[in-house]
Amino acid sequence: MPLLRTLPFFLVLVVGGGLAVGYLTAPGTWYEGLEKPVFNPPNWIFGPVWAVLYVLIAVAGARIWLRERRSNAMHLWWMQLVLNFAWSPTFFSLHMIGPALVIILLLAATVIGFIIASWRVDRPSALMFLPYAAWVLFAGLLNGAILTLN
Repeated sequence: MPLLRTLPFFLVLVVGGGLAVGYLTAPGTWYEGLEKPVFNPPNWIFGPVWAVLYVLIAVAGARIWLRERRSNAMHLWWMQLVLNFAWSPTFFSLHMIGPALVIILLLAATVIGFIIASWRVDRPSALMFLPYAAWVLFAGLLNGAILTLN
């Protein structure tokens, strides 16, 4: 089965990359000192949520890769991954809240674009990105609120 041969690459790339970026840019004292909105979830929730989302992102990427690797959907998939991995260093390491907001808004647009583009190519992949879109939009709201409060 082609998916079983392709999926490990995508899992290592996305889950491994996400874990590496998270480890290298873990929130520290700077983040702890920021004013946060009342709807900011506890820090422990981010790891499990991202772990699930990264698996869904990897599966969706592998499925699109096997169906139409030169499609607009696949191009958007790669773009979202770059933007996803760029946000944490920008926010947590460089302490650039404004540019991080721009990145996350571009990420949200790219994720939504992927959902639209993949709908005709592979509907399950599009559906796998719905929780991702919701989380990124929420994260964008958090980022914007932190920018406003600080």
